[in-house]
Amino acid sequence: MDDALRVPHLRATADLELRPWSLSAADLELVREASADDLIPITMAPATSSREAATRFVERQWQRATDRTGYPMVIVRRRDNTPVGSIGLWLKDIDEGRASLGYWVVRSARGHGVAADALAAVALWALQELHIPRLQLYVEPWNRASIRTAERAGFECEGLLRSWQKVGNRRRDMFMYARLATETLAEADRVCTG
Repeated sequence: MDDALRVPHLRATADLELRPWSLSAADLELVREASADDLIPITMAPATSSREAATRFVERQWQRATDRTGYPMVIVRRRDNTPVGSIGLWLKDIDEGRASLGYWVVRSARGHGVAADALAAVALWALQELHIPRLQLYVEPWNRASIRTAERAGFECEGLLRSWQKVGNRRRDMFMYARLATETLAEADRVCTG
C-alpha cells in the first residue's frame, strides 16, 4: 500500500499553478538559481549550484511526501511553463492541529505578487480541504517583502521569537505569522513591526 502524501496540482491564479517537483531541466535550473541567491537561506535551497546538489534537493522534496512530513510544490508561471519558486506545507506539528509553510521565489520573479498568490492558494487548500485549524510561518524581521507576502495572504503577525532558528551558522530572530481556519481575511489585520 502506497502511504505517501499526494502532492496536488493547485491553480493559484490564471497564470500561476503549483505542482509537485520533478527532475526536469527547468526544475533543476530553478534549484540552481535559488542556490546562488543570497536572499534564499541555505535552509531552503542547496548551498551549491551543481546538478547533483539540485537533484538531491528534488529527491528530498519527494521524500517529504513519502515520509508524510509535507507537501512540497513548485510555483510555475503558466504562460511560459517556467518554474519561479517553491512553497511547502510542513506537517511536523499536525498532531497539535497546526502546520507550517515556507516559500521562496527567485530574483527574476520577485515583485509581482507570485509568493503571496501561491501562499494564499496553499493556505486556502490547507484550511478548507485538509481542515488544518492553524497555519503558521516564520519571517526574519528585516525581510519586508516576505512580511508583505504573509500579510497579503491573510496571515497575522503574532510576535517576535528571539533567536528562534538557526540559518547558516547564526541564530536568527523570527516573526511568527499565523492564519486560522476560524477567521476571515478581514479579521487578520494586526501587523508586526521590525
